[in-house]
Amino acid sequence: MRERAPKPAGPAPDEAALREAALAHLARFAATEAGLRRVLQRRVDRWAQRAAAEGQDPEAIAPAAAASRALAGAVARRLASAGAVDDAAFAEARARRLARSGRSRRAIAAHLAGKGVAQAVAAAALPDAAAELDAALAQCRRRRIGPFARGEAEPRLKALAALARAGFGREAAEAALDMAPEEAEARLLVRRGG
Repeated sequence: MRERAPKPAGPAPDEAALREAALAHLARFAATEAGLRRVLQRRVDRWAQRAAAEGQDPEAIAPAAAASRALAGAVARRLASAGAVDDAAFAEARARRLARSGRSRRAIAAHLAGKGVAQAVAAAALPDAAAELDAALAQCRRRRIGPFARGEAEPRLKALAALARAGFGREAAEAALDMAPEEAEARLLVRRGG
């Protein structure tokens, strides 16, 4: 295989180039405003690294990169105000997906915080407390513990510890572990809509 020649750095990314990069990213991935800003700022950082590797003047690179980083934040804000980036819709969709896969409310809140979703927006997107039992059952199925244990059941304390590490409270963990296999399976089927 032939190695590709390194892409020339060219001028610092301007607003039009950053907007185009942002739209290309949003066409492929769901993102929050903070996440989009990070993507654009990494793009500026890669430009600065290529420019330095090409031997451009470091005293000219730093202010150009700082200006481009500021533009990246402005582009992300503009796209959010235009509705192209919606933190609330992102949080709702991601919270639903994570809850279906067996994540606890605490784990979902931590994930959304890591993605840059504001705490109030994340709190509104979290599934209700009743859905916590369904998520605990999905986690039990993934770990093959509790009602989904195959063969010899895992000791109860180990199963409780596994659910606690996943962020589930004791009440939801015990309820999930104590549920009959048929009832647990039926509850998960109803939850999936099947």
